[in-house]
Amino acid sequence: MQQSPALGRHLNRSTASNGTPTRGLFLGLIITLAAVVTYSAYITRQISGLRELQDTLVDRNRKDSLQLLRIQNDLNLLALAMRDMLDNDEPYPLTAWSAQFQRIRTDLDDALRHEQQVAPVNRTPEQEQYLENSVAQFWDASDRTFALANAPNQSEARTQIRISLRARQEALSTAVSRLLVQNNESEEQAALRIGQIYDRVQRQVYLFLTATLIAILFTSLYLIRSNRRLFAQLAALSEQRSELAQKLISTQESTLRHISRELHDEFGQILTAVGAMLTRAGKHAPEGSPLRTELREVCEITQTTLDKVRSLSQALHPVMLEETGLESTLDWYLPVVERQAGLHVFYEKSGDAFSVKGDAAIHVYRVVQEALNNVTRHSGAGEAWVRLRFLPKSLMVEVEDHGKGFEAQAARQGIGLVAMRERAELLGGKLEFVPTAQVGNGTGTLVRLSVPREKLNSDAT
Repeated sequence: MQQSPALGRHLNRSTASNGTPTRGLFLGLIITLAAVVTYSAYITRQISGLRELQDTLVDRNRKDSLQLLRIQNDLNLLALAMRDMLDNDEPYPLTAWSAQFQRIRTDLDDALRHEQQVAPVNRTPEQEQYLENSVAQFWDASDRTFALANAPNQSEARTQIRISLRARQEALSTAVSRLLVQNNESEEQAALRIGQIYDRVQRQVYLFLTATLIAILFTSLYLIRSNRRLFAQLAALSEQRSELAQKLISTQESTLRHISRELHDEFGQILTAVGAMLTRAGKHAPEGSPLRTELREVCEITQTTLDKVRSLSQALHPVMLEETGLESTLDWYLPVVERQAGLHVFYEKSGDAFSVKGDAAIHVYRVVQEALNNVTRHSGAGEAWVRLRFLPKSLMVEVEDHGKGFEAQAARQGIGLVAMRERAELLGGKLEFVPTAQVGNGTGTLVRLSVPREKLNSDAT
């Protein structure tokens, strides 16, 4: 059954007026992608800042603290050496400690050089210069002390150690301790900043997840609303199509019924009257005359035409459908198909028969008629099987052939199969097209119509 132009225009107007959710979905997708990109850039920036903070402050502070501890250890060794030098219990001259001072000086210079390389960025140049100058002054004083010890002037050298060297060593230790305290404070501040970054990123993650969930929620609600609207439109269009199909089928059956009655009543009566007049005229003609023979031939032609008109009337709309029901109509129709189409039909009936009349009988009859027409025209088979099964809760009709099969006929299937489906829907039944290979009979097609029994007693149209 073809879609009417009015229904197509209505569908186009409905689609144009209500629109589709594609535009809104694209907008939501763009917003979501922009949010993801923005958030990713933010997280990348925070991670980069955190990495920079760790590299430039935390790691440098840790390395610098190790070098400062090394320097402090060397200064402590110098303090112990100077204590031993001032202790009179040792019978050694002051110059005996020169080699130890030299080793400590070498290690201290190396520690200072490494400390300058890993010094924190927040270390001021004044602090660096003070530390460097203090160390240089200490070693200058140390060189002068050992020079006095070589004089020999042990007493003055010890006085230099007590007054100058120890004071400079204590000043250096104090400066290094302050730098260590400063590094500890910097590490605490860095740990605080790192914690703040983690807290900020965590809050942003929660906010982003919340925004994402809200976006998903609104998108889902929008999709649900759009789908409900689209399904409502489809349901309305389906209902309109069903109503249109009912009207078209009803109009078709009314037209066929009218033409059938006109053929049967009007043309039948005319041909009957013509035949009667020809018969009477033939009786007035002399026996054995050419006129009598011609009138008899015309009368036979008229009778043949009358029979064809009545057959055509029955084919368009069998009157017995309304008078005797579906079963009797099929008993009459199937032999007619055999005779007219040259198709051998095997007819089977089973179950306890019940009455099928009215519109339901018409729809079932049309399905069988269309199925047999397809067998005759398209399948190429010389045999067909028609089964009428009266089941306790339904009526089942099957038309089977072993021809070219459903796939071979699919390209030619058109309005007939659509009309069959529409009639099945009007009956509230189920129509199936099953390749007979699935039921073990080789190639071919099985058309099965199943209609609930309660639908057969109602007005289908």
